[in-house]
Amino acid sequence: MSISIQTVILSGGSGTRLWPASREAYPKQLLPLAGERSLLQETVARLEDYAGELASRLLVVGNEEYRFLTAEQLRQLGVREARIVLEPVGRNTAPAVTLAALEASSGSGEDPVLLVMPADHVIADRAAFQRAITVGAHQAGAGALVCFGIVPERAETGYGYVRAGEALPAGEAFELAEFVEKPDLDTAANYVASGKYFWNSGIFMFRASAWLTALAYFRPDIESACRAAFAGRVADADFLRVERGAFEACPSDSIDYAVMEKLYSAPQLGRGVVVPLAAGWSDVGAWDALWAVSPHDARGNAVRGDALLLDCRDTLVYAQQRLVAAVGCEEMVVVETPDAVLVAPKSRTQDVKKVVERLKAEGRSQGRQHRKVFRPWGWYDSIDNGERFQVKRIVVKPGASLSLQMHHHRAEHWIVVRGTAQVRRGDEVCLLSENQSTYIPLGTTHRLFNPGRVPLEIIEVQSGAYLGEDDIVRFEDDYGRVES
Repeated sequence: MSISIQTVILSGGSGTRLWPASREAYPKQLLPLAGERSLLQETVARLEDYAGELASRLLVVGNEEYRFLTAEQLRQLGVREARIVLEPVGRNTAPAVTLAALEASSGSGEDPVLLVMPADHVIADRAAFQRAITVGAHQAGAGALVCFGIVPERAETGYGYVRAGEALPAGEAFELAEFVEKPDLDTAANYVASGKYFWNSGIFMFRASAWLTALAYFRPDIESACRAAFAGRVADADFLRVERGAFEACPSDSIDYAVMEKLYSAPQLGRGVVVPLAAGWSDVGAWDALWAVSPHDARGNAVRGDALLLDCRDTLVYAQQRLVAAVGCEEMVVVETPDAVLVAPKSRTQDVKKVVERLKAEGRSQGRQHRKVFRPWGWYDSIDNGERFQVKRIVVKPGASLSLQMHHHRAEHWIVVRGTAQVRRGDEVCLLSENQSTYIPLGTTHRLFNPGRVPLEIIEVQSGAYLGEDDIVRFEDDYGRVES
Protein backbone atom coordinates (compact mmCIF):
# COMPACT_ATOMS: atom_id res chain seq x y z
CA MET A 1 0.00 0.00 0.00
CA SER A 2 1.36 3.40 -1.00
CA ILE A 3 1.32 5.92 1.84
CA SER A 4 1.58 9.62 1.07
CA ILE A 5 4.02 11.36 3.42
CA GLN A 6 3.80 15.08 4.05
CA THR A 7 7.17 16.41 5.21
CA VAL A 8 6.84 18.96 8.01
CA ILE A 9 9.92 20.83 9.18
CA LEU A 10 9.76 22.73 12.47
CA SER A 11 12.08 25.68 12.12
CA GLY A 12 11.62 27.64 15.34
CA GLY A 13 13.96 28.06 18.28
CA SER A 14 16.96 30.27 18.87
CA GLY A 15 19.82 27.89 19.73
CA THR A 16 21.23 30.08 22.51
CA ARG A 17 23.76 27.44 23.61
CA LEU A 18 25.50 27.88 20.23
CA TRP A 19 26.12 31.59 20.79
CA PRO A 20 27.89 33.58 19.36
CA ALA A 21 27.36 31.84 15.99
CA SER A 22 23.64 31.29 16.66
CA ARG A 23 21.59 34.26 17.78
CA GLU A 24 17.92 35.05 18.18
CA ALA A 25 17.80 37.02 14.93
CA TYR A 26 19.74 34.33 13.01
CA PRO A 27 19.39 30.97 14.80
CA LYS A 28 21.32 27.75 14.40
CA GLN A 29 19.01 26.07 11.86
CA LEU A 30 19.97 28.76 9.34
CA LEU A 31 23.72 28.27 9.87
CA PRO A 32 26.11 25.90 8.02
CA LEU A 33 27.42 24.36 11.23
CA ALA A 34 28.18 20.83 10.07
CA GLY A 35 28.80 21.32 6.35
CA GLU A 36 28.45 23.75 3.48
CA ARG A 37 24.65 23.87 3.73
CA SER A 38 22.62 25.11 6.67
CA LEU A 39 20.99 22.66 9.06
CA LEU A 40 17.60 23.60 7.57
CA GLN A 41 18.86 22.84 4.07
CA GLU A 42 20.34 19.53 5.19
CA THR A 43 16.99 18.61 6.76
CA VAL A 44 15.20 19.30 3.47
CA ALA A 45 17.79 17.31 1.52
CA ARG A 46 17.51 14.32 3.86
CA LEU A 47 14.68 12.84 1.81
CA GLU A 48 16.27 13.31 -1.62
CA ASP A 49 15.86 10.11 -3.66
CA TYR A 50 13.51 8.62 -1.05
CA ALA A 51 11.80 5.58 -2.54
CA GLY A 52 8.45 6.21 -0.85
CA GLU A 53 5.69 8.60 -1.87
CA LEU A 54 6.19 12.19 -0.71
CA ALA A 55 3.71 15.04 -0.99
CA SER A 56 4.86 17.51 -3.64
CA ARG A 57 4.68 20.53 -1.37
CA LEU A 58 7.00 20.89 1.59
CA LEU A 59 5.58 22.37 4.80
CA VAL A 60 7.83 24.49 7.01
CA VAL A 61 6.55 25.98 10.27
CA GLY A 62 8.69 28.78 11.57
CA ASN A 63 9.02 32.16 13.17
CA GLU A 64 7.64 35.07 11.18
CA GLU A 65 10.90 36.97 11.73
CA TYR A 66 12.88 34.41 9.69
CA ARG A 67 10.44 34.07 6.81
CA PHE A 68 12.58 35.65 4.09
CA LEU A 69 15.74 33.88 5.27
CA THR A 70 13.88 30.55 5.25
CA ALA A 71 12.41 31.18 1.80
CA GLU A 72 15.82 32.17 0.41
CA GLN A 73 17.48 29.03 1.75
CA LEU A 74 14.77 26.86 0.19
CA ARG A 75 15.20 28.73 -3.10
CA GLN A 76 18.94 28.04 -3.02
CA LEU A 77 18.12 24.31 -2.83
CA GLY A 78 15.83 24.58 -5.83
CA VAL A 79 12.70 23.88 -3.76
CA ARG A 80 9.79 25.25 -5.77
CA GLU A 81 6.83 23.73 -3.95
CA ALA A 82 6.86 24.89 -0.35
CA ARG A 83 4.42 26.45 2.07
CA ILE A 84 5.91 28.36 5.01
CA VAL A 85 3.45 28.58 7.91
CA LEU A 86 4.35 31.61 10.03
CA GLU A 87 4.09 31.61 13.80
CA PRO A 88 3.63 35.19 15.09
CA VAL A 89 5.01 34.04 18.46
CA GLY A 90 6.71 30.87 19.66
CA ARG A 91 4.42 28.33 21.33
CA ASN A 92 6.58 25.18 21.26
CA THR A 93 6.16 22.15 19.03
CA ALA A 94 2.60 20.96 19.76
CA PRO A 95 0.90 24.09 18.38
CA ALA A 96 3.39 24.21 15.50
CA VAL A 97 2.63 20.69 14.31
CA THR A 98 -1.10 21.34 14.80
CA LEU A 99 -0.94 24.21 12.31
CA ALA A 100 0.88 21.89 9.92
CA ALA A 101 -1.76 19.16 10.36
CA LEU A 102 -4.55 21.61 9.66
CA GLU A 103 -2.82 22.94 6.55
CA ALA A 104 -1.92 19.46 5.28
CA SER A 105 -5.52 18.26 5.52
CA SER A 106 -7.27 21.45 4.37
CA GLY A 107 -8.96 21.79 1.01
CA SER A 108 -8.15 18.44 -0.59
CA GLY A 109 -9.74 16.32 2.12
CA GLU A 110 -6.61 14.16 2.27
CA ASP A 111 -5.24 12.70 5.47
CA PRO A 112 -1.50 12.36 4.87
CA VAL A 113 1.06 10.87 7.20
CA LEU A 114 3.07 13.75 8.65
CA LEU A 115 6.82 13.30 9.01
CA VAL A 116 7.71 15.91 11.62
CA MET A 117 11.39 16.86 11.81
CA PRO A 118 13.17 19.66 13.66
CA ALA A 119 15.25 21.80 11.31
CA ASP A 120 18.35 21.84 13.51
CA HIS A 121 19.51 18.22 13.72
CA VAL A 122 22.41 16.38 12.08
CA ILE A 123 21.88 12.90 10.61
CA ALA A 124 24.99 11.40 9.03
CA ASP A 125 23.52 8.20 7.52
CA ARG A 126 20.77 9.26 5.13
CA ALA A 127 20.08 5.71 3.92
CA ALA A 128 19.52 4.42 7.46
CA PHE A 129 17.26 7.36 8.18
CA GLN A 130 15.16 6.67 5.10
CA ARG A 131 14.81 3.01 6.00
CA ALA A 132 13.50 4.00 9.43
CA ILE A 133 11.07 6.44 7.82
CA THR A 134 9.62 3.64 5.71
CA VAL A 135 9.03 1.57 8.86
CA GLY A 136 7.45 4.55 10.59
CA ALA A 137 5.21 5.32 7.61
CA HIS A 138 3.65 1.85 7.68
CA GLN A 139 2.95 2.13 11.41
CA ALA A 140 1.55 5.67 11.13
CA GLY A 141 -0.50 4.73 8.08
CA ALA A 142 -2.22 2.10 10.24
CA GLY A 143 -3.16 4.72 12.85
CA ALA A 144 -0.18 4.66 15.23
CA LEU A 145 1.52 7.74 16.62
CA VAL A 146 5.21 7.11 16.04
CA CYS A 147 8.33 8.50 17.65
CA PHE A 148 11.86 7.70 16.57
CA GLY A 149 14.22 6.53 19.29
CA ILE A 150 17.93 7.02 18.81
CA VAL A 151 19.94 3.90 19.59
CA PRO A 152 22.15 5.25 22.40
CA GLU A 153 25.92 5.27 21.93
CA ARG A 154 26.69 6.11 25.56
CA ALA A 155 25.10 7.03 28.87
CA GLU A 156 23.87 10.56 28.21
CA THR A 157 22.29 12.87 30.79
CA GLY A 158 21.41 15.64 28.35
CA TYR A 159 18.60 13.79 26.53
CA GLY A 160 15.19 12.48 27.46
CA TYR A 161 14.65 8.75 26.93
CA VAL A 162 11.93 6.55 25.45
CA ARG A 163 11.31 3.05 26.86
CA ALA A 164 10.35 0.38 24.35
CA GLY A 165 7.75 -2.24 25.16
CA GLU A 166 6.88 -5.42 23.27
CA ALA A 167 8.33 -5.89 19.79
CA LEU A 168 5.82 -5.57 16.95
CA PRO A 169 5.66 -8.08 14.07
CA ALA A 170 8.84 -8.05 11.93
CA GLY A 171 10.76 -6.70 14.92
CA GLU A 172 11.42 -3.29 13.32
CA ALA A 173 9.32 -1.33 15.82
CA PHE A 174 8.14 -1.58 19.41
CA GLU A 175 5.20 -0.59 21.52
CA LEU A 176 5.86 2.76 23.17
CA ALA A 177 5.97 2.11 26.90
CA GLU A 178 6.89 5.50 28.33
CA PHE A 179 8.86 8.72 28.04
CA VAL A 180 11.31 9.48 30.85
CA GLU A 181 13.00 12.75 31.77
CA LYS A 182 16.72 13.43 31.56
CA PRO A 183 18.32 10.98 34.04
CA ASP A 184 21.39 11.18 36.23
CA LEU A 185 24.50 9.38 35.01
CA ASP A 186 23.97 6.11 36.90
CA THR A 187 20.36 5.87 35.74
CA ALA A 188 21.40 6.63 32.16
CA ALA A 189 24.01 3.88 32.31
CA ASN A 190 21.36 1.41 33.49
CA TYR A 191 19.05 2.50 30.66
CA VAL A 192 21.72 1.89 28.04
CA ALA A 193 22.72 -1.48 29.54
CA SER A 194 19.10 -2.69 29.50
CA GLY A 195 18.76 -2.28 25.73
CA LYS A 196 15.17 -1.13 26.21
CA TYR A 197 15.73 2.62 26.18
CA PHE A 198 16.37 5.05 23.35
CA TRP A 199 17.16 8.74 23.22
CA ASN A 200 14.16 10.85 22.33
CA SER A 201 14.95 12.26 18.88
CA GLY A 202 12.08 14.75 18.58
CA ILE A 203 11.16 13.21 15.20
CA PHE A 204 7.60 11.91 14.82
CA MET A 205 5.17 10.39 12.30
CA PHE A 206 1.38 10.21 12.43
CA ARG A 207 -1.62 10.89 10.28
CA ALA A 208 -2.86 14.45 10.47
CA SER A 209 -6.24 13.22 11.73
CA ALA A 210 -4.66 11.00 14.39
CA TRP A 211 -2.70 13.94 15.79
CA LEU A 212 -5.69 16.29 15.78
CA THR A 213 -7.92 13.68 17.46
CA ALA A 214 -5.37 12.93 20.17
CA LEU A 215 -4.66 16.61 20.79
CA ALA A 216 -8.37 17.40 21.09
CA TYR A 217 -8.66 14.63 23.69
CA PHE A 218 -5.62 15.55 25.81
CA ARG A 219 -5.26 19.30 25.17
CA PRO A 220 -8.53 20.72 23.80
CA ASP A 221 -7.33 24.22 24.74
CA ILE A 222 -4.40 23.96 22.31
CA GLU A 223 -6.51 22.34 19.61
CA SER A 224 -9.23 24.99 19.73
CA ALA A 225 -6.76 27.90 19.84
CA CYS A 226 -4.90 26.54 16.82
CA ARG A 227 -8.12 25.99 14.89
CA ALA A 228 -9.15 29.57 15.61
CA ALA A 229 -5.76 30.88 14.51
CA PHE A 230 -5.86 28.75 11.36
CA ALA A 231 -9.40 29.82 10.53
CA GLY A 232 -8.17 33.43 10.41
CA ARG A 233 -5.24 32.60 8.14
CA VAL A 234 -4.17 34.81 5.26
CA ALA A 235 -2.14 33.55 2.30
CA ASP A 236 0.77 35.78 1.28
CA ALA A 237 2.65 34.29 -1.69
CA ASP A 238 4.32 31.14 -0.25
CA PHE A 239 3.67 32.30 3.32
CA LEU A 240 0.63 31.40 5.38
CA ARG A 241 -0.06 33.83 8.22
CA VAL A 242 -2.32 32.63 11.02
CA GLU A 243 -4.40 35.01 13.11
CA ARG A 244 -2.08 36.57 15.67
CA GLY A 245 -4.45 37.10 18.58
CA ALA A 246 -5.77 33.53 18.60
CA PHE A 247 -2.28 32.04 18.36
CA GLU A 248 -0.91 34.30 21.08
CA ALA A 249 -3.69 32.92 23.32
CA CYS A 250 -2.60 29.34 22.61
CA PRO A 251 -0.87 27.55 25.52
CA SER A 252 2.74 26.51 24.93
CA ASP A 253 3.56 22.80 25.03
CA SER A 254 5.66 20.18 23.29
CA ILE A 255 4.53 17.22 21.19
CA ASP A 256 5.85 14.92 23.91
CA TYR A 257 4.10 16.48 26.89
CA ALA A 258 0.86 17.36 25.12
CA VAL A 259 0.16 13.94 23.59
CA MET A 260 2.87 11.30 23.26
CA GLU A 261 3.56 10.79 26.96
CA LYS A 262 -0.14 10.30 27.66
CA LEU A 263 -1.07 7.80 24.96
CA TYR A 264 -0.94 4.81 27.31
CA SER A 265 -3.94 6.24 29.19
CA ALA A 266 -6.21 6.38 26.13
CA PRO A 267 -5.60 3.30 23.92
CA GLN A 268 -8.73 4.09 21.92
CA LEU A 269 -6.80 6.95 20.29
CA GLY A 270 -4.26 4.61 18.70
CA ARG A 271 -1.13 3.05 20.02
CA GLY A 272 2.22 4.71 20.50
CA VAL A 273 5.10 3.14 18.61
CA VAL A 274 8.85 3.70 18.81
CA VAL A 275 11.03 3.02 15.76
CA PRO A 276 14.75 2.60 16.50
CA LEU A 277 17.03 4.93 14.55
CA ALA A 278 20.79 4.41 14.26
CA ALA A 279 21.86 7.00 11.71
CA GLY A 280 24.53 9.20 13.25
CA TRP A 281 22.01 11.55 14.87
CA SER A 282 22.79 14.67 16.91
CA ASP A 283 20.61 17.57 17.95
CA VAL A 284 23.71 19.82 17.90
CA GLY A 285 22.43 21.35 21.11
CA ALA A 286 25.73 22.90 22.19
CA TRP A 287 29.32 23.34 21.03
CA ASP A 288 30.50 20.04 22.50
CA ALA A 289 27.86 18.27 20.38
CA LEU A 290 29.13 20.02 17.26
CA TRP A 291 32.67 18.90 18.11
CA ALA A 292 31.40 15.32 18.41
CA VAL A 293 29.89 15.25 14.89
CA SER A 294 32.73 17.15 13.18
CA PRO A 295 35.75 15.59 11.42
CA HIS A 296 38.76 15.35 13.75
CA ASP A 297 42.49 15.43 13.17
CA ALA A 298 44.85 12.87 14.72
CA ARG A 299 44.71 14.68 18.08
CA GLY A 300 40.92 14.92 18.17
CA ASN A 301 40.71 18.57 17.15
CA ALA A 302 37.88 19.89 14.97
CA VAL A 303 38.42 23.07 12.98
CA ARG A 304 36.17 25.23 10.86
CA GLY A 305 37.55 28.39 9.28
CA ASP A 306 41.04 29.87 9.43
CA ALA A 307 42.75 28.39 12.49
CA LEU A 308 46.24 27.41 13.61
CA LEU A 309 46.50 24.88 16.45
CA LEU A 310 49.71 24.04 18.29
CA ASP A 311 49.83 21.22 20.85
CA CYS A 312 46.04 21.15 21.18
CA ARG A 313 43.89 18.11 21.90
CA ASP A 314 40.15 17.39 21.60
CA THR A 315 39.47 21.06 20.94
CA LEU A 316 36.94 22.79 18.66
CA VAL A 317 37.90 26.01 16.89
CA TYR A 318 35.15 27.73 14.89
CA ALA A 319 36.41 30.86 13.11
CA GLN A 320 34.16 33.00 10.93
CA GLN A 321 36.31 35.96 9.90
CA ARG A 322 39.80 36.12 11.46
CA LEU A 323 42.70 33.78 12.00
CA VAL A 324 42.39 32.02 15.36
CA ALA A 325 45.58 30.64 16.90
CA ALA A 326 45.28 28.21 19.82
CA VAL A 327 48.23 26.93 21.84
CA GLY A 328 48.11 24.08 24.35
CA CYS A 329 44.32 23.90 24.53
CA GLU A 330 42.77 20.65 25.74
CA GLU A 331 39.03 19.89 25.72
CA MET A 332 38.26 23.51 24.82
CA VAL A 333 35.88 25.40 22.53
CA VAL A 334 36.95 28.62 20.80
CA VAL A 335 34.36 30.41 18.63
CA GLU A 336 35.16 33.62 16.74
CA THR A 337 32.62 35.91 15.05
CA PRO A 338 33.10 39.49 13.83
CA ASP A 339 31.73 41.00 17.05
CA ALA A 340 32.20 38.34 19.76
CA VAL A 341 34.55 35.55 20.86
CA LEU A 342 33.65 32.60 23.09
CA VAL A 343 36.23 30.54 25.01
CA ALA A 344 34.97 27.70 27.22
CA PRO A 345 35.80 24.17 28.34
CA LYS A 346 33.76 21.62 26.41
CA SER A 347 32.31 20.47 29.72
CA ARG A 348 30.75 23.91 30.29
CA THR A 349 29.16 24.59 26.89
CA GLN A 350 25.65 23.99 28.26
CA ASP A 351 26.18 27.17 30.29
CA VAL A 352 26.66 29.39 27.22
CA LYS A 353 22.95 30.23 27.36
CA LYS A 354 23.69 32.07 30.62
CA VAL A 355 25.95 34.42 28.65
CA VAL A 356 23.06 35.21 26.34
CA GLU A 357 20.75 35.82 29.30
CA ARG A 358 23.23 38.27 30.78
CA LEU A 359 23.76 40.09 27.47
CA LYS A 360 20.02 40.53 27.09
CA ALA A 361 19.65 41.70 30.68
CA GLU A 362 22.30 44.34 30.00
CA GLY A 363 20.59 45.40 26.76
CA ARG A 364 23.57 44.46 24.57
CA SER A 365 22.85 43.81 20.90
CA GLN A 366 25.26 40.85 20.73
CA GLY A 367 22.73 38.79 22.65
CA ARG A 368 20.20 39.04 19.85
CA GLN A 369 21.81 39.74 16.50
CA HIS A 370 25.06 39.58 14.56
CA ARG A 371 27.01 42.50 13.24
CA LYS A 372 25.97 41.24 9.80
CA VAL A 373 22.19 41.53 9.54
CA PHE A 374 20.15 39.84 6.81
CA ARG A 375 17.17 41.50 5.16
CA PRO A 376 14.81 40.23 2.43
CA TRP A 377 16.64 42.44 -0.10
CA GLY A 378 20.14 41.31 0.95
CA TRP A 379 22.24 42.20 4.01
CA TYR A 380 24.28 44.87 5.73
CA ASP A 381 27.37 44.72 7.94
CA SER A 382 28.08 47.48 10.48
CA ILE A 383 31.82 47.64 9.97
CA ASP A 384 32.57 50.70 12.13
CA ASN A 385 30.80 53.12 14.44
CA GLY A 386 31.47 55.89 16.92
CA GLU A 387 29.87 58.99 18.39
CA ARG A 388 27.49 60.42 15.74
CA PHE A 389 28.68 58.16 12.88
CA GLN A 390 28.29 54.60 11.58
CA VAL A 391 29.74 52.87 8.52
CA LYS A 392 27.89 50.00 6.83
CA ARG A 393 28.62 47.68 3.95
CA ILE A 394 25.31 47.06 2.16
CA VAL A 395 24.70 44.34 -0.45
CA VAL A 396 21.44 44.33 -2.45
CA LYS A 397 20.38 41.30 -4.49
CA PRO A 398 19.69 41.73 -8.24
CA GLY A 399 16.18 43.07 -8.76
CA ALA A 400 15.72 43.84 -5.07
CA SER A 401 14.84 47.16 -3.48
CA LEU A 402 15.00 48.71 -0.04
CA SER A 403 11.82 50.38 1.21
CA LEU A 404 10.90 53.96 0.35
CA GLN A 405 11.86 55.59 3.62
CA MET A 406 13.17 58.58 5.54
CA HIS A 407 15.04 59.23 8.78
CA HIS A 408 14.41 61.89 11.41
CA HIS A 409 17.87 61.87 13.01
CA ARG A 410 20.49 60.93 10.44
CA ALA A 411 21.88 61.76 7.02
CA GLU A 412 23.55 59.21 4.74
CA HIS A 413 26.33 59.12 2.16
CA TRP A 414 26.27 56.24 -0.35
CA ILE A 415 29.31 55.14 -2.37
CA VAL A 416 28.87 52.41 -4.98
CA VAL A 417 31.76 49.94 -5.00
CA ARG A 418 30.19 47.22 -7.15
CA GLY A 419 27.26 47.04 -9.55
CA THR A 420 24.74 49.72 -10.49
CA ALA A 421 22.39 51.56 -8.14
CA GLN A 422 19.12 53.25 -8.96
CA VAL A 423 18.63 55.93 -6.32
CA ARG A 424 15.45 57.83 -5.57
CA ARG A 425 16.12 60.95 -3.51
CA GLY A 426 13.06 63.10 -3.01
CA ASP A 427 11.61 63.61 -6.51
CA GLU A 428 14.93 62.86 -8.22
CA VAL A 429 15.84 59.45 -9.68
CA CYS A 430 19.37 58.70 -10.89
CA LEU A 431 21.71 55.82 -11.74
CA LEU A 432 25.05 55.46 -9.99
CA SER A 433 27.85 53.18 -11.17
CA GLU A 434 31.03 52.06 -9.45
CA ASN A 435 32.98 54.81 -7.66
CA GLN A 436 30.06 57.25 -7.85
CA SER A 437 28.28 58.55 -4.75
CA THR A 438 25.29 60.51 -3.48
CA TYR A 439 24.18 62.27 -0.31
CA ILE A 440 20.81 61.76 1.41
CA PRO A 441 20.05 64.73 3.71
CA LEU A 442 18.23 64.20 7.00
CA GLY A 443 14.47 64.02 6.48
CA THR A 444 14.68 63.29 2.74
CA THR A 445 12.58 60.47 1.30
CA HIS A 446 14.82 57.96 -0.47
CA ARG A 447 15.03 54.46 -1.92
CA LEU A 448 17.78 52.16 -3.23
CA PHE A 449 17.15 49.65 -6.03
CA ASN A 450 19.44 47.19 -7.82
CA PRO A 451 18.43 47.13 -11.52
CA GLY A 452 21.38 44.95 -12.54
CA ARG A 453 22.18 41.25 -12.74
CA VAL A 454 24.99 41.23 -10.17
CA PRO A 455 24.79 42.09 -6.46
CA LEU A 456 24.95 45.81 -5.73
CA GLU A 457 27.47 46.70 -3.05
CA ILE A 458 27.65 50.13 -1.45
CA ILE A 459 29.37 51.73 1.51
CA GLU A 460 26.99 53.81 3.61
CA VAL A 461 28.27 56.45 6.01
CA GLN A 462 25.61 57.62 8.48
CA SER A 463 25.95 60.76 10.55
CA GLY A 464 23.59 62.25 13.08
CA ALA A 465 22.43 62.42 16.67
CA TYR A 466 20.75 58.97 16.66
CA LEU A 467 21.67 56.02 14.42
CA GLY A 468 19.36 53.24 15.64
CA GLU A 469 17.53 50.95 13.21
CA ASP A 470 14.20 52.12 14.61
CA ASP A 471 14.74 55.56 13.05
CA ILE A 472 13.13 54.39 9.80
CA VAL A 473 9.78 55.64 8.54
CA ARG A 474 8.63 53.39 5.67
CA PHE A 475 6.17 54.64 3.04
CA GLU A 476 6.33 51.78 0.53
CA ASP A 477 7.88 48.32 0.82
CA ASP A 478 8.01 45.22 -1.38
CA TYR A 479 8.07 42.96 1.67
CA GLY A 480 5.03 44.12 3.63
CA ARG A 481 6.94 45.99 6.34
CA VAL A 482 4.94 49.24 6.19
CA GLU A 483 3.02 49.69 9.44
CA SER A 484 -0.57 50.84 9.02
